[in-house]
This record gives sequence, C-alpha cells and structure tokens, in this order.
Amino acid sequence: MEQITITAKIQVVPSSHDKVLLNATMSAYADACNYVSNYVFQTHNLKQFALNKVLYFDLRDRFGLKSQMAQSVLKTVIARYKTILENQNEWIQPSFKKPQYDLVWNRDYSLTQNCFSVNTLNGRRKLPYFTEGMSKYFDHNIYSFGTAKLVNKHGKYFLHIPVTYDIEESSISDICNVVGIDRGINFVVATYDSNQKSGFVSGKTIKQKRAHYSKLRKELQMRQTSSARRRLKAIGHRENRWMQDVNYQVSKALVKSNPKHTLFVLEDLSGVRNVTERVKTKDRYVSVSWSFYDLEQKLIYKAKQNQSLVLKVNPAYTS
Repeated sequence: MEQITITAKIQVVPSSHDKVLLNATMSAYADACNYVSNYVFQTHNLKQFALNKVLYFDLRDRFGLKSQMAQSVLKTVIARYKTILENQNEWIQPSFKKPQYDLVWNRDYSLTQNCFSVNTLNGRRKLPYFTEGMSKYFDHNIYSFGTAKLVNKHGKYFLHIPVTYDIEESSISDICNVVGIDRGINFVVATYDSNQKSGFVSGKTIKQKRAHYSKLRKELQMRQTSSARRRLKAIGHRENRWMQDVNYQVSKALVKSNPKHTLFVLEDLSGVRNVTERVKTKDRYVSVSWSFYDLEQKLIYKAKQNQSLVLKVNPAYTS
C-alpha cells in the first residue's frame, strides 16, 4: 500500500460578524509569523522547543493568540524556513504578507458533514460551508485530515484541507496499456497507445493567449510605474492560475480516458531551457516558460490515484 495526499478545498460562508473575527484572527496570525520569522532570521534557531521557550509568552501577549495558535505559528515559520533552506540553501527571511491561519485537526478546527468549527481570538465559532464533493471524506477509516490552511481570497474564505488515504501500489507487471506522450507548443500533448490509437490536444488557443500575456507584459514593463508593476504581478498570478488549470484538465482527461494500470511514457524535458537556440525567436517565450513540469507533476499525481504509472524516457522514444 502507498499513501497519497490530496487537497480538498471548501468555501466557508461566515456571517458579517464572523468575518470580522476571522479577519482579526488571520491578521494576528500573520503578524505573529512575521515576528517569529524576524527572530529566526537573526538567530538561525529552528528548534521549536527553544523558540517556544523564548517567544511563547510574547506571542500570547503581543498578538492575543490562544495557546495552540502560538504553537502553530512556530511550526508554520519553521516549516517555511526549512523549505527555503532546502530549495535555496541559504538563509532568506520569509514574509507573511497575506492574512492566513494554519489549523491543526481536532485542535484548531473540526469538520462535520455540515459544519466547520474553528478557533478564533474570541473563542470557537461554528460556520456553514459548501459541502459538495466532501461527503466521501468523512469515512475516517479510509481518509484522515491534516493541518489545514484558512485563506481569504477577494473577500471569500476558503479552507484547504490535506486528505490522506491509502492506495494499492502499481508495478510494471500490472501494466495492461501503454501510452506514449509528446508535449509541445502546437500540440499540448500528442498521444499514441498500445492499441495504435492516437490523440491530440491543440495548443493553438493556449499559444495565442500566452502571446497576449507576453505582449501585455512588455507594454507594462516599458511604463516603469508603480501601478504597472502591480498589474504585472497580478497578470503573472492570473496567467499561472490559468495555465495550471489547463494542465489539470489535460492530465485529468489523459488518466480518465485510459484504464487502470496504464503506463504513461513521458519524454524527459528537464533540459528544455537549454535548447532555445533551436526554437524560433517568436516561440521562445512559449517554449521556455511552457509549464511542462507542472503538467508532468499533475499527471504523476493523477496516475497514482488510478493505479497507473508514469515513466520518463529520452524524447527520441516517445514519438
């Protein structure tokens, strides 16, 4: 058996009064994270016991945090620093700009089929949420909830819950179907399977939209104003979300259209950034920034859920 974790995202529906409480709690939590982040950056101390000894009462007094909230703040900051050190191999101070709140299951929050219960600065609150698609996760013999994150996006409140469960591991001996996959610019994916069936997902619309974003980005960069820089950042986030959604839909369709125990043979494009000299100048932006890696990760993730495998090989052997 193998464990897999997915993220269930639900929208919480607080009253006007509860919104005030949630906003105050999330802001205090983010401020406390920045306070701890500054201390860690100065001391390079990432041991929770030592940090708790020095900072616990400050977190309670300065920010009004409950006991468990203070512990969660320390864990959140430590985890962020460890991620940065692992990826960047240097001490970079993280900043917690957006209101957020990390919630420990059965301490900071609980969830039933119709109610989200959360700890706030002013005590426990029970809030309704949109329950669509959540009912199956309440079989706790199969699914377990982890530390969730409460976020506020454009005035709406979302809870991101990691849900862990066991799946049967697949092996090469179980394979009953093989699908070769090419990724590219004119076609997002081109497939050919062991039944000699081929398929294509056109990249024309995506290529046009990314060209539009590229043109808009250049125009904004030429302005060199504060408002242009803000819009550049917003456009970057918007393009990223849109491309991730495209990759989600493509990977989902690939897995759904094939049986369990399928082997997806994917070309290894880890050196894609080194071959731009062989790409037409007008296509270089698309080629270099094309989210091959994101599509690959989503396909691996979804294939596991369907007891299938993904194998990366030299591009010469997928055509």
